[in-house]
Amino acid sequence: MTLKEHLNMICRAVKLLYSLSRRYLISLTAGSIVSAVLPYVPIYFSARLIDALTAGAGFRTLAYYAVLTVSLAAVLRLIEAWLNAQKEIGEKEFACGREWLPAQKAMELAYSGMEDREIALLKERIKSETQTGYNLDMLAGCLKETIRHAAQIIASVSLTASFFGLEAIALWAKLAFAGGVLLTAAFDIWMNRKTAEARMGYFAGITDANIWIEKYVQYLDHYTSGKDIRLYAMEKPLADLADRKYKDICGQERAMLFRCAGYGLVSVLLNYTLRFGVYLLLIRAALGGGVSVGSIAQYVSCVMLLLTAASGLVKAWQGALINNRYLKRYFSYFDIPNPMYQGSLSVEKRDDNEYDIEFRDVSFRYPNTESYALRHVNIKLKIGERLAVVGMNGSGKTTFIKLLCRLYDPTEGVILLNGVDIRKYDYDEYLSIFSVVFQDFRLFAFSLGQNVAAAAEYIGEKAADCLREAGFEGRLSKMLKGLDTNLYQDFDPEGVEISGGEAQKIAIARALYKDAPFMVLDEPTAALDPVSEYEVYRKFSEISSGKTAIYISHRLASCRFCDKILVFHEGSIVQYGTHEALLAQAGGKYADLWNAQARYYVTSPQPQTPAV
Repeated sequence: MTLKEHLNMICRAVKLLYSLSRRYLISLTAGSIVSAVLPYVPIYFSARLIDALTAGAGFRTLAYYAVLTVSLAAVLRLIEAWLNAQKEIGEKEFACGREWLPAQKAMELAYSGMEDREIALLKERIKSETQTGYNLDMLAGCLKETIRHAAQIIASVSLTASFFGLEAIALWAKLAFAGGVLLTAAFDIWMNRKTAEARMGYFAGITDANIWIEKYVQYLDHYTSGKDIRLYAMEKPLADLADRKYKDICGQERAMLFRCAGYGLVSVLLNYTLRFGVYLLLIRAALGGGVSVGSIAQYVSCVMLLLTAASGLVKAWQGALINNRYLKRYFSYFDIPNPMYQGSLSVEKRDDNEYDIEFRDVSFRYPNTESYALRHVNIKLKIGERLAVVGMNGSGKTTFIKLLCRLYDPTEGVILLNGVDIRKYDYDEYLSIFSVVFQDFRLFAFSLGQNVAAAAEYIGEKAADCLREAGFEGRLSKMLKGLDTNLYQDFDPEGVEISGGEAQKIAIARALYKDAPFMVLDEPTAALDPVSEYEVYRKFSEISSGKTAIYISHRLASCRFCDKILVFHEGSIVQYGTHEALLAQAGGKYADLWNAQARYYVTSPQPQTPAV
């Protein structure tokens, strides 16, 4: 990165800090300045006090300097304490905002982006790098140290400027001192750059290792994989793999630390050699009577602080430059565009639910794949029709629904709503016309009513009616808090655990509560017992009344409740028609699927036991 790019990156990050918590940035800046100035108050006034004391000044003069020193230091300490309190409050505001940013960006991404492996890997690398210490927090720390050390340098230079006007010190000595300071600063710059390169090489090497270790830990710690690990005795192999990665990291860390320690040793020797030279110069000048005792104390203290501040400033700047590499990757995630939100047309609000959707020569392949999941799909959904979508696993059924709901956009072809390309509509408005229960739906650790309404506030009577229609009435009547009952125990120890079938009923109730003109049910009875499944089939006509309904199921018995059936095979529509018509097509895909399932429900005649 060029210097301009580095500065632009820092400016962008500082603006982000300000947007997350103005209080935090202001208090951090002001607090750093006050903290930097504090040591110089006793240095300056103590020097004046010593000079007054050696000059034989009276008690009143000495008391004046003492009171002034203590008073100014006390005032600055009080200001510093107040600013630190403000910074702590602001830091919590900043931390909350920082944690929310990735989740907020995830919801702004196209759904395809959430499933994109490259984006997932980018997020994993950002997370891993954050764990190594490079993040927005480090930038805030570098900013704090930069401001503090810069203020210290200004104060030190101001209080040592008179050093170069001392006649008791030779010109060559002054030049040697100035050259020593510059040499020390130059070496610190070089040393910090080398140290930074060593650290970056180390962090670049362990980022992937950290990702792998985290994966191993997740495997061992997750209840889903825990069954297989125990049954197949996989604990030791996984632990060995993680341990091997960990030892590699430790070896790399030791090498990096020894290298950095070598640079640091040279820096310390050079720094303290310069300090020793300053002491000798001032002692010689004092013996010649050219420098007061108070000035010697002032110069020595300020020079020490100057050297420390110069080294700290270089270190903070180098740290910020290294951190920029993280920030570049961090902001690259937030800069990912979302083509799904390009539309601006409003979706017409119709009381009659007359929404006409057509797939016109639609083909689709998932990101970073070469094979098509759908090929040349042409279908026009009839308004108010109950459509069953069937086919074998991987035939394209769920992909068809994702395209319909615009979770993805077609790779080729176009999808039309009332004759208009759906990409021209406002994205959120288009989504509002769909009530969907996906096979992998998710409920949340909120109250039952909030889960049904998908909102913090809800209409209790409506939520209860939807649960009743979905067949959840029996379980609802047993919940002491009714709709206010919290699901699961993530946040509430009194929360209730529900079965897969019960969760599915709640998901159906959520779709009913939204009351959108299109209802999509993807395997809605997969977790239901036969009785509950029959109830859903029986109520399907009532549930979908006045809506265009799409029903996806591997259980073809559900097809008899639908007006038309859409048969997918290898990403294409191979059949479309009524149950009776498709069943009559001997050798057709639907007939094959139906007969394959039906034979498991037909009882063969039992052989007769021969008489003895």
